[in-house]
Amino acid sequence: VQLQASGGGLVQAEGSLRLSCVVSRRTFSDYALAWFRQAPGKQREFVAAIDWSGRSAYYGDSAKGRFTISRDGAQKTVNLQMNSLKPEDAAVYYCAAKGWYTGKQYWEDRYYVTDYWDYWGRGTLVTVSS
Repeated sequence: VQLQASGGGLVQAEGSLRLSCVVSRRTFSDYALAWFRQAPGKQREFVAAIDWSGRSAYYGDSAKGRFTISRDGAQKTVNLQMNSLKPEDAAVYYCAAKGWYTGKQYWEDRYYVTDYWDYWGRGTLVTVSS
């Protein structure tokens, strides 16, 4: 599975960006998908995830109310709409995929952990100017 993220760039504070990640796999619905981010000198941080069905989305505290994750089966993409961006949102954003359903409880206990995810894209850089 290959993941290709795009959409990063330079934006002013309070601006918006939309990140996209293409999943190069025929059976797109076999994968749960997520976005993480990593700022210089910091650990990789969970941003948002969407389950296999696309009906449930989960957000890290920093993303709640400002970011929206979605998936498009026709385009085989997972998107992250980011609004009201802040300088502290600046980071490299990575998309991730989980290849098989692990059960509801295990999913809810693990989706925000980097080790849970099987596949990673190369990341796209988001810079936010104040």
